[in-house]
Amino acid sequence: MLIAFSIARKLAFTIICAIDLATAARADEGMWLFSAPPLKQLKEKYQFEPAPQWLEHLQKASVRFNSGGSGSFVSATGLCITNHHVAADALQKSSSEQHNYLKDGFYAKTNAEEIKCADLELNVLISTEDVTARVNGVVKPGMNPDQASAARGNAIAAIEKESKEKTGLRSDVITLYQGGAYHLYRYKRYDDVRIVFAPEQQMAFYGGDPDNFEYPRFDLDICIFRVYEKGQPAKIDNYLKWDSQGPSDGELTFVSGSPGKTDRQLSLDELADMRDRFLPYLLRMFNRREVLGTAYSERSFENARKARDDLFGDQNNRKRYDGYLAALLDPEVWSSLQARGQKVRDATARDPKLRSTGAAYDRIKKAQAELAEIAPRYCYLEQERPITVGYRGPRALYGNLFKYARLLTRALDERAKPNGERIAAFRDSARESLELELFSSEPIYDDYETLRLTDSLTDFASQFGANDPLVQKVLAGKSPHARAVELVSGTKLKDVAVRKDLYAKGAAALQSADDPMLDLARMIDAPAREARKIYDAQEEIKKQAYSEIAKARFAIEGTSSYPDATFTLRLSYGTVRGYEQDGKQIPAFTDFAGLYQRSTEHDNKPPFDLPQRWIDKKSNLNLATHFNFVSDADIIGGNSGSPVVNKNNEFVGIIFDGNIQSLVLDCIFSDKQARAVSVDSAAITEALRKVYDANALADELESAK
Repeated sequence: MLIAFSIARKLAFTIICAIDLATAARADEGMWLFSAPPLKQLKEKYQFEPAPQWLEHLQKASVRFNSGGSGSFVSATGLCITNHHVAADALQKSSSEQHNYLKDGFYAKTNAEEIKCADLELNVLISTEDVTARVNGVVKPGMNPDQASAARGNAIAAIEKESKEKTGLRSDVITLYQGGAYHLYRYKRYDDVRIVFAPEQQMAFYGGDPDNFEYPRFDLDICIFRVYEKGQPAKIDNYLKWDSQGPSDGELTFVSGSPGKTDRQLSLDELADMRDRFLPYLLRMFNRREVLGTAYSERSFENARKARDDLFGDQNNRKRYDGYLAALLDPEVWSSLQARGQKVRDATARDPKLRSTGAAYDRIKKAQAELAEIAPRYCYLEQERPITVGYRGPRALYGNLFKYARLLTRALDERAKPNGERIAAFRDSARESLELELFSSEPIYDDYETLRLTDSLTDFASQFGANDPLVQKVLAGKSPHARAVELVSGTKLKDVAVRKDLYAKGAAALQSADDPMLDLARMIDAPAREARKIYDAQEEIKKQAYSEIAKARFAIEGTSSYPDATFTLRLSYGTVRGYEQDGKQIPAFTDFAGLYQRSTEHDNKPPFDLPQRWIDKKSNLNLATHFNFVSDADIIGGNSGSPVVNKNNEFVGIIFDGNIQSLVLDCIFSDKQARAVSVDSAAITEALRKVYDANALADELESAK
């Protein structure tokens, strides 16, 4: 409650400034498609118009981390930089009781010392194509939602398969404007990715949870990888030149990354459901997991190591969704959202050709009510919340071992179907990514698996009641803990070789495997699929309705608007500038001197303590070097790791957070106080050379000048 109150209070001034925003972009608003950049806005406000070659270079230098985040190539020999917290999943999976790379950091002085990641996939966007007419053309008048959803899915699967076979590139059809458009994205995949450098987590997340989403900051939130092809460092044509000086106050900068999800174009009824049902559901889940992970971590250092990445994610999500809920509960924000939505509805009502659009909002409202009704079964049995890329499991069965059971069961069942009828993650075009995840060499810890499974089974029984027939079948006459122990100790899926063997043999071998985790996955598959069927049908109704609304928007405002974020590559822009808070001017930059001052103010106690090497090397440093900076670029979760570039397309920083005031950006834009927070390129160079003795790595970065 204290955090929510604090966020609400700090959001207040930003919220007031967000009132009466029009639906069209203003100020430096926008997460723009590279195929439709804001050239007019940039030229009018900044007298700068990026050339097609400038845009293509930045597009192909930008990287999507499928573990959730963004990054960029920064050398011709495959170096790729992102955030430490984006890399945490890979660092955790590469760690052991003897080597805690997530906590202690890592530096490979030679290529031979670089650590290959267990299951990390990087994507680089090569091209896009508008396939809206083909996707929408298969949905015929008179089709019911199930038929329309199936027809659309078949069309998308065919487009993706054709593209993959023709180009060899990962091919994903992306829904834009909530169904108003469909674009085919073609990506080059890299799945031989190796860790080169990571600082200590204490420096990457300096200030810990108290400083998360705050500013000023002093975080070296970076991690550097190298991508390989055919066993050799990849040769990269499009990489960002390194500017060791960083940006200046007031300078125009650009952010290229893959923002995860925004809700700015949702109907008011859908936002109301987000406020009243879905966000409270998420907060209950993340609070529960945070308590569980904290208690487990406090029992031993080894427990803390095993749970650290998950616990960080739970804490980060809890704080993020607290802020989003605080925004939606604020009367000023809600009035602004109402005004924004009403403006479009009034405009359509005045135009006889668009007047029928009003019925689309009613269909969305009805579909959202149906989704709310099925939500408990869907979230607990199918997936806890929607995801764009990768796997997200059911809330009732949390852990890696059930993930493997679900993926194996679904993969073999879906394989027997025509490609167009399969769930998207199991189509031919997604096979390489599926196998990378299914055959991960990530370590499995029985005690941690049992802990999470016990808690999620308890949660499941509490949600539906101990007498629910499916709860009774899942628990099989045992307590949640006893059932979790039975499942974890009895399954053979910890062994990658077993997973590969079952995957190769087919469904018959799976059924005769005599594995309790696989048996459980099959047991809940039918009710999970039924919930998914209902969910997909209602989503189809919404897509068709939003398609009508999008056409009306285009008729009223033109096509020069940006769609909501979809974890695909976008371009944002803004200036480096501070802001005013509580009558005090917050400068755009922090520096190394401020880091040491903050440590001294807290007696070098956690979470404001410095690693010993930073204490020992203080005299080597230029304390006036910029450390972190803020800009008014439009970002959201998923932008973490995005490169910040100047007009010369040079790397000057890396996004790692937003301030508290930026949490309103999920649903509405404001640039009065909301800021993107970045690590300065000058700080990275200074730290590599003078703290970590990583001169060879710094030379490789700076040779890209």
